[in-house]
Amino acid sequence: MEEDTDFRIRFSSLCFITDHVGFHGTIKSSPSDFVVIEIDEQGQLVNQITEEPIDKISKVLPEPNNFAKKTKLDLQNLSFEEGSNQEVNTLVGFSNDDPNHQTVSEKEDIIDDGISKCEEEKVDVLGSLLDKKTNELLSRFACDIKEKWDSKTELIGPSPEFLLGTFLDKNQRAILHSAVRQKFPFLITIGKNSEIVVKPNLEYKELCHLVSEEEAFNFFKYLDAKKENSKFTFKPDTNKDHRKAVHHFVNKKFGNLVETKSFPETYCNAGNPSIVITVRFREKAHKHRKRSLLECQERKVIYTATGNHYSAVFMNLTTLAFTLRKENLEMFEAVGFLAIKLGVIPSDFSYAGLKDKKAITYQAMVVRKVTPERLKNIEKEIEKKRMNMFNIRSVDDSLRLGQLKGNHFDIVIRNLKNQVNDSAKLRERILEAIENVKNKGFVNYYGPQRFGMGRKVHTDQIGLALLKSEMVKAVKLFLTPEDMDDPVNRAKKYFLQTEDAKGTLSLMPEFKVRERALLESLHRFGMTEEGCVQAWFSFPHSMRIFYVHAYSSKIWNEAASYRLTTYGPRVVEGDLVCLDEGGDDEHVPGSKVHLVTEEEELANTYEIHQVVLPVLGYNIQYPKNKVGRWYQETLSRDGLQTCRFKVPTLKLNVPGCYRKILKQPRNVSHQLIEEHDIDVKAEGSHINEAISSLLISFDLDASCYATVCLREIMKHDF
Repeated sequence: MEEDTDFRIRFSSLCFITDHVGFHGTIKSSPSDFVVIEIDEQGQLVNQITEEPIDKISKVLPEPNNFAKKTKLDLQNLSFEEGSNQEVNTLVGFSNDDPNHQTVSEKEDIIDDGISKCEEEKVDVLGSLLDKKTNELLSRFACDIKEKWDSKTELIGPSPEFLLGTFLDKNQRAILHSAVRQKFPFLITIGKNSEIVVKPNLEYKELCHLVSEEEAFNFFKYLDAKKENSKFTFKPDTNKDHRKAVHHFVNKKFGNLVETKSFPETYCNAGNPSIVITVRFREKAHKHRKRSLLECQERKVIYTATGNHYSAVFMNLTTLAFTLRKENLEMFEAVGFLAIKLGVIPSDFSYAGLKDKKAITYQAMVVRKVTPERLKNIEKEIEKKRMNMFNIRSVDDSLRLGQLKGNHFDIVIRNLKNQVNDSAKLRERILEAIENVKNKGFVNYYGPQRFGMGRKVHTDQIGLALLKSEMVKAVKLFLTPEDMDDPVNRAKKYFLQTEDAKGTLSLMPEFKVRERALLESLHRFGMTEEGCVQAWFSFPHSMRIFYVHAYSSKIWNEAASYRLTTYGPRVVEGDLVCLDEGGDDEHVPGSKVHLVTEEEELANTYEIHQVVLPVLGYNIQYPKNKVGRWYQETLSRDGLQTCRFKVPTLKLNVPGCYRKILKQPRNVSHQLIEEHDIDVKAEGSHINEAISSLLISFDLDASCYATVCLREIMKHDF
C-alpha cells in the first residue's frame, strides 16, 4: 500500500551506529513471539504474582484527625483542622441545616484557634524548605507590601518581586507554592522554570475594597486550599448593590473555579433577617483535581471473604492497581473496553507506558472509582477480548506516564537467513550482531509503532494539526479510513463524505470506543472549530497529548539521523551532553544538560553515548551547531516557527525534555532453535546451518523500543 511505502522510506533513512553485517528474519509472526513485561520502579517484573487475599486489600484506617497529625505537610488540610467538617464558615457563617449553630463569638473563637494552629504548621513547612535568611527576607517582603497597602501608598512602576530560589524537585515546589500563599494570602507565587517568584496579589487588594481585610485574608486561604465540598461564607450584608459587587468580583476573577449564591440567614442573637454570600467550588473543578491522600484513605473499602465469595462491608469506591495482560490488542482499545465494562470513563485509568498491539504485554494499571469485586466480576468478559487482570490491590495514587524502570522483552525471530550476497555462516553473523549491539548500543529512535505503522494517516500528522490549532483537520485525519472494506472503515468513509456524525454513529461498531466518543461529541457540538475542540475533550488528556508527542518524536528521529550523518560519533562544539553518568531516566531533565565548548571538543572530554537531543517543547535549548539550525529550519518547514508548544484550547502544555542518542540493552541472552527441532539448544552445543529461529531476551529503559534495538542487531527494517 502507498502508506506502507511512505513509512518504509521514512525508516530506511534512519542510521545505524554499529558496523556488522546483520541478517534477515521475521518478527511478530504471532503475538506470542513478542512478549513485553513492564519493570516497575523497584526493578520488579509486574507479571510476578504478588496478589494477597482480597480481604486484605484494605486495612482498617486511622481516624481522620489522627491521620492528619502524622502528615505534617498535607497542605490540603493545613488550613482547616477538622477533617470531618465539610463547611468552612469564616467569621460569622454557619451551615443552613445546623439547628444548633454557635453564636458569632463562639464561632470566631473556634476559627481563630484553628488558624493559629495551622499557621504554626506553615512556619514549620517554610522553615524546613527555606534557609533562615530567605525565610526572613520573605517575611520582610510581605511586611513591606502590607505596610504600603495599609498606608494607601500606590506601588509605582512594575510590581515588586522576590525570588524565593531555585527548586528542582517538583513536589517541593508544589509544597512551597501552597505554603507561601496560605501564610501570606496577599501574595502570589509564580513558577519560572524551576524558580519560584513571589509578587503582591493585586486581586487580594481589590477584594479589600469590597469586604474587610479579615474576610479577604480568609477567602484567599480558602481558595488556595481547594478543599473539596467545602464552602466559604462572607459576613452578612443588607446592601443589595454591595452584594452584587461581591458576586461580580468573585465570578469574574474565579468563576471557572467557584460559584456564589446568596442565602437569607436569621441569627439567634438578632431577629432581623440578613443575607450572606456563600462560595463553593464548582463540581467540575474537582473531577480532574488530584485528591489528597486523606481523601483517598477515607474512600477505601473493607472486604470480607468466605471461601471464594467476596462481599463488601461498605459500598464506597476506591482506587485500585492491578497488572493487565493483553494479547493482540491496542492499548487505547483495551482501556476503552475496560471502561465500558466497569462503568467508568477512560480518564479514570492511568498507566506508566503504552505497549505494543501485536504482542502479549504485561503492565501495571490503576483505575479509580471501582471496587475489587467489580474487577473480579468482569474477568470472564475480558477474557473474551484476550485480557486478564491480577495482582489487584488498593493504592492511594494514580500512575503517570514514565513511572517505570523499563521493559523486559522475550522475542522470537523466525525465518532466519543471511543478507543478500553474504556467504558467511549464519550462526556467526547472529552471534556477532548480538555481541556488537550489546557492547556499543543502538540509535535510540522512537519505534514505528509510535506513529501508526501501516496506516494511511500517521499519529504525528494529527499531532502537527493539533499544534497548529487546526482542529477540524485533526478530526478528519483521525477518522480517515484505510483501504479496507469492513464496518469501521465504511463508517469512517461515510463520515468524510457527509460529515453526518449521527449517521456515522449508527454505523460505527460498539467496540470502537474512541471513534464513538468523538462522534457523539461532534453530533452534540457540530463539525465546527469549536465543536471539534469539544470533541477532542472526549479523549482523556493522556490520549490528546499522545498525538502531540508523536510529532515531537518524529522530529527527534530526523534530528538524530541528521546529527549522526553530519558529525558521526564525534562529540563536537555546540552538542548537548548529559552530565549524569548513572542516569537511565526515560528523558533527561534540563538541569543535567551541558553545552559542549570548543576546548572540550579538542580535549575529547565527552563520548557519543552522553550526547542528547531536545524533544520539542517550550522549555528546551537547541544545540549550538548545524543541528540547532536544522531544528529551526524543520519547524519553519512545518509552519511552527512561532509555536510555543502550548494548545490552550485543549489544555495541552509540552515543556519538552532531552533524549539520549544512544542506548544499550541490558541482561541480554539468546538461544538458537534448529529448523526441525522444537527443543531449544544450549548456546555451546553444535548448531548446523539449518537454524530456523532465534529466541532473544533483554531489558530496555523506559521509552526505548525493542523493534529499534532489533533493527540495529539485524540491520533490517521491518
